[in-house]
Amino acid sequence: QVQLRESGPGLVRPSETLSLSCTVSGTSITADYDYWGWFRRPPGKDLEWIGAMHTSGDIYYGPSFKSRTVISRDTSKNQFALQLSSVTPEDTAVYYCARAPYLTYSASEYEYWGQGTQVTVSS
Repeated sequence: QVQLRESGPGLVRPSETLSLSCTVSGTSITADYDYWGWFRRPPGKDLEWIGAMHTSGDIYYGPSFKSRTVISRDTSKNQFALQLSSVTPEDTAVYYCARAPYLTYSASEYEYWGQGTQVTVSS
């Protein structure tokens, strides 16, 4: 059973960097040909695709996030991470990690999801 769990601070100050981790169990993040992605849902809005990392280590970012986002991984912990810099209150959202069998920005095509973690950007 593949399981994902997000973790990280629930409160980030404006202009700082948001850092989240996704711990994966039930499979290896370097196995097969999967894509490990990040989404967010701001209050009252739809899910937004932030980006994804292939099992090979190749990384893909959504255009609106590319300039201030870094996705990385720690294979020894079977985790992948999200860093979003220069945050503003508009980055307040529930953040999710998920897995898809191919590269896609469509949430409906991701098979496994974490439960989500609320991040609030506020001073």
